[in-house]
Amino acid sequence: MGTWWGRRTLHARLSLLVTGAVALAVLVVAGLAWAAVAEIQDHQLQNDLTTDATTIAADPAQWLATGPVVEEEHRGGFGPPRRFRRDAGPRWQILDAQGVVRNKAVNALPVTPAAREIAAGRRVRAEEQVTVGAVSYQMVTVPISGGGAVQVAVNRTPGDRTLVVFAIALLACCAVGIAGAAVLGRTVARAGLRPVQRLTGAVEEVAVTMDLTRPIPINGADEIARLAGSVNTLLTAIDTARTAQRTLVEDAGHELRTPLTSIRTNIELLLEVERHPELAHRLPPEDRTKLLHDLDAQVTELATLTTELVELARDETTREDVEPLDLTAVTQAALTRVRIRAPGLTFTTSLTPCAVQGRPGELERMILNVLDNAAKWSPAGATVHTGLRTDETGHCELTVTDTGPGIAEADRPHIFDRFYRATAARSMPGSGLGLAIVAQTAEQHGGTVRVEPNVPHGTRVIIRLPTTDGTADAIA
Repeated sequence: MGTWWGRRTLHARLSLLVTGAVALAVLVVAGLAWAAVAEIQDHQLQNDLTTDATTIAADPAQWLATGPVVEEEHRGGFGPPRRFRRDAGPRWQILDAQGVVRNKAVNALPVTPAAREIAAGRRVRAEEQVTVGAVSYQMVTVPISGGGAVQVAVNRTPGDRTLVVFAIALLACCAVGIAGAAVLGRTVARAGLRPVQRLTGAVEEVAVTMDLTRPIPINGADEIARLAGSVNTLLTAIDTARTAQRTLVEDAGHELRTPLTSIRTNIELLLEVERHPELAHRLPPEDRTKLLHDLDAQVTELATLTTELVELARDETTREDVEPLDLTAVTQAALTRVRIRAPGLTFTTSLTPCAVQGRPGELERMILNVLDNAAKWSPAGATVHTGLRTDETGHCELTVTDTGPGIAEADRPHIFDRFYRATAARSMPGSGLGLAIVAQTAEQHGGTVRVEPNVPHGTRVIIRLPTTDGTADAIA
């Protein structure tokens, strides 16, 4: 059943649900109506029988003198006329104290044990269903003052026939109502799903044209409008990601072209000398050694650039899991690595425990990039200070301070852009991606990064990350 239901269209499901709901309501109302009519009819019958029995019991002598009224009914057909006798009203009979019938009656009512007890004065009332011949009767027995009892019964067949006719009429009405509900269900489903169909058509058009810049029209403020708004937000996010990816590819191609061209030129020069030994005098040994060192530096630069590009373009599925960690331990791990890279500098710290949730590998690389940048611009023998504390807003604040030449005010707004290199940095090795990775990692962990001058000279990089209480919902 679940498989069959799952194969139905949304239009068919809504139609079936509306039809089923209306059908259930109609059947329940019809059943309650039939039960109410049956109860009212039975209650009325009991009241009439009680009234008649009480009337006869008040003056039994008068009723003994008249006897029950019987009508004759003639029915014709293909054969000779036939005569039938039927009751003109309720059947009744009077019992003495011993339960013996005192009046003459056609097809007398049965004297039940309950009727004998009432006649003997041991019971005050009885309501029973009895059968006389092939006919079912509803009978009431009440006592007579001084002894005896009165039995009054009414044929149930007309009332039962009325209930049957009423039930058939209700079923016919239910059938018509359910058929109307089916038509109404299809109409309601079609009308209700029209906005969904428009939204589906718009999304399918975007899928065909790949035009993510044209938003889907939003009408009203209902759930469909909210869904359309969410789709527009998704399209904007996809367009932004696609634009960022295209920009990254273009910038990466531009940045990779320079070291690759230089490497190719140097390798071609070396190969040319190898193919023509007579030209070896044009490349003295010291120039050859310098050329090989340049190749090594360019390959290293290319490897670094490739690694940083992979870091920036890393897919979400290949990233580490978010986990609670102490940022102090991550910072100390990054400091251990940078001390090996820059043995001519002094690295001082003032670290206090600070708990965050994040990806330890990404956070360590972020801190290492900041420390590497500080080490690159610090003069020999200088000091780089790293501080970690929890500020008054409940954020972990990591600061890295160097005493280098500092960053020009005009360059400060752009230093976190991809491939941006200040004029003073273009003569030094680097790809312009290190601080871009810092900004991206901080943002993905719900934090921020900024730079400010270190008076009297140098630069201070400040990274703020939410603590454990505020990080879980902010990590991308």
